[in-house]
Amino acid sequence: MRVPFSIPTRVLVTAGAVLAGVFAFAEAAHWRSSHRRLGDFDPAHGRRSRSDHRTRLGAAPSSRLGSETLTSADSDQIIVVLGYANRGERPNGINRFRVSAGLRTIDPTARSSLLIFCGGAVTGRTPEALILERFAREELGFTGRSLVETQSTTTWENIANAIPIIDRELTPAATISIVSNSHHAEKARDHLCQMRPDLARRLVRGGDFRFGEHPLIKPIAAVRGLIALKALDRENARQALRS
Repeated sequence: MRVPFSIPTRVLVTAGAVLAGVFAFAEAAHWRSSHRRLGDFDPAHGRRSRSDHRTRLGAAPSSRLGSETLTSADSDQIIVVLGYANRGERPNGINRFRVSAGLRTIDPTARSSLLIFCGGAVTGRTPEALILERFAREELGFTGRSLVETQSTTTWENIANAIPIIDRELTPAATISIVSNSHHAEKARDHLCQMRPDLARRLVRGGDFRFGEHPLIKPIAAVRGLIALKALDRENARQALRS
């Protein structure tokens, strides 16, 4: 019996190579973004650590942050989880991911951990922060300490409104993680650097990147995220020229 249609081996190999290339591009883009615009604070000693302060060409001086500094058993974690447009009372897929990433950012060896859920009622009636916190506690079993910021409607406002909470909770050995998807978290870290460079020194990685996670979504998110970060860098460069 003849097969009515068969795909040539060359086509299959080419398609496989293209898919592998797309997968590798997405993973590399998210990994790189999760390691950028981090601080240089050593929580174990309350001082600057040795780190690389080089930044990409064209980035504004205000976004020159160092490389990753790992938390220690003496650190106090402040984890800021950013909400995403939520129309109903149940968290959408993006918000479920962000809450999960926020919880896995918690270091069990840290001295203390605080989650700050951010987001106002942007596309629904209930503030995103309340939806995030409820999901963390009622469905993911989170029993730790958390606070909510329920007024912000943009990423800039997320950070601006979280800063007073961070200031109240800050300790000499506090580290700050901002959790979202990798590129959006990088954008938010840039905002913190512009607003409060002293707090930006304390930035460490969040748990938003895991290799192989959401392989169908990552390529699209990578393209959109990189475009947004390019626009952010151009705006930072324009601001630097004006100042």
